[in-house]
Amino acid sequence: MTPVNLRVVALGAAVTVAVLLPLVATAGPAGESARPPGARSEGDGKAGDDGAAGGLWKGLGLGPRTSEPTAPETSAAPPAPSVPPVAVASAAPERVARCGPELASPGGAEAQTCVLNEGGDVWARTYYRNATGRELDAFLTLMAPGGRTVHVRCPVPAQDEPGTCETPREHVAGAVTAYTAVAEFAGAGGEGGTPLLLRAGSNTAEREGS
Repeated sequence: MTPVNLRVVALGAAVTVAVLLPLVATAGPAGESARPPGARSEGDGKAGDDGAAGGLWKGLGLGPRTSEPTAPETSAAPPAPSVPPVAVASAAPERVARCGPELASPGGAEAQTCVLNEGGDVWARTYYRNATGRELDAFLTLMAPGGRTVHVRCPVPAQDEPGTCETPREHVAGAVTAYTAVAEFAGAGGEGGTPLLLRAGSNTAEREGS
């Protein structure tokens, strides 16, 4: 074969290869059918299902299942204790005492007599101590304006302990400063025949001894 013929054969082979290579690349692997534009493969279908599910979650307000940060729990402050209304207590009436001096007899009887006033009430009280070693009687008299009197008798035991004797309370009639009281101590059971040991008044005091 002449050199001219060899060049012609080589040129033809090159043209043939240039034409066949694009066709082979377009055909792809053997046994695989070409897909029309817009067709989805099996893998594309899965992606499409996921996309549809994502849209369903959004429609239900669920959204993708992702972990959300948990807000730290805060302890609720305890409710403030209810404060009960403070009851306004009415002021207690003041107690006023007008007392005479504390007196003592030579035999060992001691006494002090007072007129007490609280609110609209008035009464007499005598404080005593009996160190005579025998029982005594205390005669206490509250003298009201107009000559009216309240009289009580109290037994005084033979013991050196302080005690009291008082009249019942009564409503104040007139000026409370007009009330006076006097206590007299004598031997018990004498029925007026025993000597007077001690007399103590709220304003003036007298002492008598046996």
